[in-house]
Amino acid sequence: MLTFTGHTSVPRAAHNFVPSLSPREREVLRAWILSDSKTEVCQQLYISAGTVNTHLARIRDKYHAAGRPASTKAALLARALQDGHIGLNEL
Repeated sequence: MLTFTGHTSVPRAAHNFVPSLSPREREVLRAWILSDSKTEVCQQLYISAGTVNTHLARIRDKYHAAGRPASTKAALLARALQDGHIGLNEL
C-alpha cells in the first residue's frame, strides 16, 4: 500500500535554487514580461533586439543549468514570480 507523504521525488534544493541574474538581466526580464513585444523592450531600454535576445537566452540558460528550465515567456514569468524578480502587484 502506498501513502502520500507530501514529498516529491525532486530534491528540495532543486526547487529552492535561484540562479544569479545580473541587474541588467533582471531589468530586461522584467521589461519583457511586462511588455507586449521585444520591440517595446528595445525602445524602453534603448537596446537592440539582439541584445534583448542575448539577455533572455542567458537567463534561460541559467534556469536550465539550475534544473528549472523556462523555455517560454509564461515559464519565465513563473520563475520570475517564484524568485522575486517581479511581484504580482507589477502585473
